[in-house]
Amino acid sequence: MGTPGFAVPALRALCDACDVVGVYTQPDRPAGRGRKLEASPVKREAEARGLPVFQPRSVRPVGAVETLRALAPDLIVVAAYGLILPQSVLDIPARRCINIHASLLPRYRGASPITFAILNGERETGITLMQMEAGLDTGPIIAARAVAIADDDTAETLEARLSISGAELLAQTLPAWLAGQITPVKQDDAAATLTRLIKKADGLIDWAQPAAQIALRVRAFTPWPGAATDWNGEPLKIVRAAVVAGSDEPGRVRVRGNSVTVGTGNGCLRLDLIQPAGKRAMDAAAYAHGRPGFDGARLGETA
Repeated sequence: MGTPGFAVPALRALCDACDVVGVYTQPDRPAGRGRKLEASPVKREAEARGLPVFQPRSVRPVGAVETLRALAPDLIVVAAYGLILPQSVLDIPARRCINIHASLLPRYRGASPITFAILNGERETGITLMQMEAGLDTGPIIAARAVAIADDDTAETLEARLSISGAELLAQTLPAWLAGQITPVKQDDAAATLTRLIKKADGLIDWAQPAAQIALRVRAFTPWPGAATDWNGEPLKIVRAAVVAGSDEPGRVRVRGNSVTVGTGNGCLRLDLIQPAGKRAMDAAAYAHGRPGFDGARLGETA
């Protein structure tokens, strides 16, 4: 059970190790400018392998539960599926339901563990295999593996590494789990932290914040929703940036040669890669040199 690209390596690992009797993924969604229905990465991978695909809008109705029960799975592996599994589903497989979670539980439970690990300046995160129960990421831990967070990691690059690490950990752990040789360890609820769904508005930059915090937001919100500001009445995404020495009025742009900096509440942020509205990402200096009014402008002003 999975939907985004994060879950694809785990599906591949399962196909190498087991007889996969079914793949559950979210219904096709409208995407792109044409808003055409688009299959999830997991569905595309499953269909390429000739696996049965199921796309219920909910797994709670009795009919959906009975369809799953008829597959007689020994084990259900869940990776970023996007639907909550009721107890009636959790009780179906003899070897239970395993969730691949992109953090070292009990830290960063919930929907956005990768984003919040970067936002909070963590140097390390990881993958946890957890036996699922009714609570939100509260089940006992089967196995875990730490993964370092690089200085230039974005949510996109970190997710890619975590997805591979999760598939590897699953493949290594599966034989012992299926043989009943692993006793899950209860999580320390007192050490738990919770994340939430990220909204588009979360990407709006507040230039009164310190440069270091804004730089973390740029990395954490790449590729979605993107760290954005306003200039000349249009949105401007900051795709890559770095903290540099100096001070200036929050939001004030200074162009000096090939260096484009913006003042913040503490320090300055150098803009390396930006994305104007309706255009592809481009070098910030090249953008600035083509727009004389950018030097001295104040970002964040919509008028």
